[in-house]
Amino acid sequence: MRLTPSGAQRGIAAVAVLLLAALVGLAIASRFRDSSSGPKLPARVGNWYQARAAPLRADLEGTTTACGVRLEQETMGIADPVLPCGARIYVGYGDQDVLTLVIGTGPGPGGTRFGLTPALAQSLGIERPVTVRWSYAR
Repeated sequence: MRLTPSGAQRGIAAVAVLLLAALVGLAIASRFRDSSSGPKLPARVGNWYQARAAPLRADLEGTTTACGVRLEQETMGIADPVLPCGARIYVGYGDQDVLTLVIGTGPGPGGTRFGLTPALAQSLGIERPVTVRWSYAR
């Protein structure tokens, strides 16, 4: 069998595609090199701040926030009058720190800054207005 110039070009192109696919696969795999430790969380940025926070009313389940998020029983997030929708922040109380998103606008219940979804409040062990720590996430 004789190799023609066009056949050689197709062969070289096929090898180039395979090499590119291998490089992309290696790049993706390198991002998840140590999967035994679980996914890497974004770094906290700056200092911890303090703010008052309280759980949102449970009867808001099924409604949609000003950020367009439908509140369900398992929804984790906060409402805040200042931070933009989708901002990622860490919220901490006691020995728990949770990465969450701003999913609503407006002040929290009873004049607090943050309104915590019931699922987030439960994960932090918060049942009433308390002072929490918070920080921006990358």
